Order: sequence, then C-alpha cells, then structure tokens
Amino acid sequence: MARRTIHYIVAFVILGIYGGQVCPFLESLTILQLLAPIFVTMALFYLLQVMVFNKAIEKTLLKKQSIRVFQFDLGSFFLSGIIIMLFNTVYYSFPLGSGLKIVFALFLMGFFAAIDLSLEKEWVLNRRLEASGDWIEPDLQFFSHPKKLVLFSSACMLLAAGIMFLVINKDLEWMAKIGNEIPVADAQRYIMTEVGFVVGVILLYMFTVIYAYSRNFRNFLDKETVVLQEATGGNFAVHVPISSNDEFGVMAKHTNLMVEGLKHSTEELAKTRDVTILSLASLAETRDNETGSHILRTQRYVKALAKHLQGHPDFRSKLNDDTVDLLYKSAPLHDIGKVGIPDNILLKPGKLTDEEFQIMKSHTTLGGETLRITEERLGSSSFLNLATEIALTHHERWDGTGYPKGIAGDKTPISGRLMAVADVYDALINKRVYKEAFSHDKAKEIILEWREKNFDPRVVDAFIEIEKQFIEIAAQFQDNVPAIDFKIRRTYHE
Repeated sequence: MARRTIHYIVAFVILGIYGGQVCPFLESLTILQLLAPIFVTMALFYLLQVMVFNKAIEKTLLKKQSIRVFQFDLGSFFLSGIIIMLFNTVYYSFPLGSGLKIVFALFLMGFFAAIDLSLEKEWVLNRRLEASGDWIEPDLQFFSHPKKLVLFSSACMLLAAGIMFLVINKDLEWMAKIGNEIPVADAQRYIMTEVGFVVGVILLYMFTVIYAYSRNFRNFLDKETVVLQEATGGNFAVHVPISSNDEFGVMAKHTNLMVEGLKHSTEELAKTRDVTILSLASLAETRDNETGSHILRTQRYVKALAKHLQGHPDFRSKLNDDTVDLLYKSAPLHDIGKVGIPDNILLKPGKLTDEEFQIMKSHTTLGGETLRITEERLGSSSFLNLATEIALTHHERWDGTGYPKGIAGDKTPISGRLMAVADVYDALINKRVYKEAFSHDKAKEIILEWREKNFDPRVVDAFIEIEKQFIEIAAQFQDNVPAIDFKIRRTYHE
C-alpha cells in the first residue's frame, strides 16, 4: 500500500505543479481550481483501489493477480484523466486538445506505476508462497518475458516521444507568443530546465520499473541457484516458489519436479541399498548362528556413541550428521567377511586351535577386500569407505595388539574403534556356548578394564555416559530365539 500511495502522490504533484506549465488553459486557473478536481478524482480512485479493487484482486486466481494489479492501476490513472478532462471541459470550457494532454500525462504516469505495482505484487506473492510452501500452476500459454520487454520498450519510446512532442510544441508556441520580450539566453535556460525535468521524471519512472523487475529476476535466480545447490548436495527438501505465470514459473515448476524425482530415485536407491546391506549382513550372521538382532543392536550402539561424541572436541569435525548416518547404515557389514570362513572353523562349538584362530581372524581382511573390490567396480563412495574401514579394523586394539594389522591408537579409524566397543558389549551381554550372558554391570566392568588396552578411552568414556541408551537398545532388540554365537573366540575368551 505504501508503494501505491507514493505513486499517487507523485502523480498528483507532477500534474498539479507542472501541468499548468504545459497547458496554458490549466495555467489560467487558480491553485484551488487546478488542484481540487485532480485531488478529488485521484483520491477517489485511490480509495477504490485500496478498499474495493484490492479485495477483488485477492479473490482472483493467484497467477492472475499480478496482471489484475496492472489493469486496475492503469485503468484508475486513465479514468482519472478522463474525468478531469470532462470536468474541465464542462466547467471551464477547455478545448479537447488541452484535456487530452491531461489524459496523456496521467496515462504515462499510470503506465509506469501499474508496471511497478504489478512487479511489487509478484514480489509479495513470492514471499507469501515461500512462507506457506504453496505455489501456483503456470499455464501452458502465457505472456512471455521477451514479449513483455518488447512491449515495455516500445511503450516507453512512444510515450516518451509523445510527452517530448507536447513539451517542444508548447515551448515553440510560447516562444512565438513572447517574441523578443525575454532574452534568448533566458528562454533557452527555461526550456532546457523544463526538458531536463521531464526527462528526469521519465528516467526515474523507468529506473523504478527496471529495479523492480531486476529484484524479482534476481530473487528467482537466487532461489533457483540455492535449490540446485542443495539438491546437488543431497538435500531434496527444498523447492523454488512458483509465483509468476511465465517462463520463470515454468522453470521453477520443472525444477521442483526434477528435485522431487531425484528425491524419489534417491530414496528408492537408499531402500535398495539398505535391504541389500541387511540381507548380506544377515546372511553372514546366519552362517555364524547369530540372529539379526545382533545387527540391529550393534548398529544402534555405534550410532549412539557417534552422536554423543559429536560434542567431543577430538571428534566434532569428523562426526557430522551425514557421517553418523553412514556409520549407522554400514555397521551391519562389519562381519561380512565371515562368509569366506570354512564351516568347520566358523561353526566349531569348542575352542579354536591357533591355526584355526588365524583363519578365523582373516574374516576382517576378507570383508575389507570384498568391499574394496566392490568399491573399485562400482565407484568410490563414503558409504563403502566406512563399511570397508569397519570390516577391516573393528578387531584392532588401542594398544596395537589387535588384528589384522596391529595398528594402535588414533591410527585405527573412528569407525573401527566405535564398532569394537559395540561389538564386544553385545557379545558380553548375550549367551555364548562357552558362557552365560553377562549382566550389563559385568559387561561394563570388563569394558572399563580394557580401557586404553583394547578400546579408545574416549569411546569407553562415552559408553559410560550413555550406558542407559545401551541398556534400552539391548532390551528393545532382544533375541527372539536362543542364539548360539561363536563370534568371540580366543580374542576375548582367553
């Protein structure tokens, strides 16, 4: 409303103050006679626009509101000129030419004001739709931007030429009338000042429209760029507001459809990946006589530890939300290498010999190599990198006495250190052929004993701080059937 108010005030001031200079008949009126009909007429149409027309516009389709603003505002200015012309003709016997100058002047100012207010409506509508998450449905047939630019440019040239013709014609008549009464230098200065004022007003209107158009254009490009960047980064919960019935609206619509399609495809791929992971992990655990609950528990233990360590200064930069999610998804593959262990060793109910244990330990390298080959053939990915790390290093120890490489301390990837604690805890609290299930407190005691030996002390500290979560996870995903688990052999049994 403030923008419309400014346009009407500016038009009133320009027509009231300068109109008399262009038209000698207007110049013959008193200030009251000149301004009263202009003020009353424009104020009436302003009130109609604010109180009636705007309400009518709000009831129209969203995609039609911008053009309706243009039509109503241009019509208001044009009809104001007609009414003022008729009033002056009836009451002051103005000739038709004088009245048409008023109509032309108001039409010129109304043309620029209507375009600016129409663009302002698009801007406001864009903000509203962005906040609500709604959008309009652009038509297949629309008034394209090239056509708008051609029409605007042509209208600007014709209207500017028309107003300059009136100014020059008026000045020529004025010079013929005054003859030699005024020095040529003074007349020249007066004419140039007048021409400069008219050109300045026209340029100001044009710059106002250009600014409004560029603001809307820049806003669309910014939104389009942000959405494309977010979609490229994997965030598909974004969309471009569709607030105009033109090329921008069509581009925004198809960008949103593209993002939705990518989201759907990504979700389908993620589901397929997750099903494949769980199927392979369950297959490996089935050969090892473990239940699928072991997979569900350990991946949740790993996630709980990782989430908690996000606040630790040593891990904050390495455990962002995406990494935590990938850890959660890849954790079930930690024992995928057991598929390559012979049954007579993997399923042996008794204690393994030293030779058998060496073969048993190779499940880490078998799993890591299998995932590495998969990565080479299918292409590198963060998920496969983490899955390979976990499979290869989850039996490494903090003091360097683990396997397969005997690496120590921070040289072991975070993923392996997290899985080491999760895997051992789950083995301790569940029944094995060589032992009954330990209580949580007993398992905690053993893990604390192995702090700085088997496990990263910071991970053990995190385990202690969130032990209630471990208890809840273990209770929620209990084994439904008795499980014979041979996972922990001589590594932790001796």
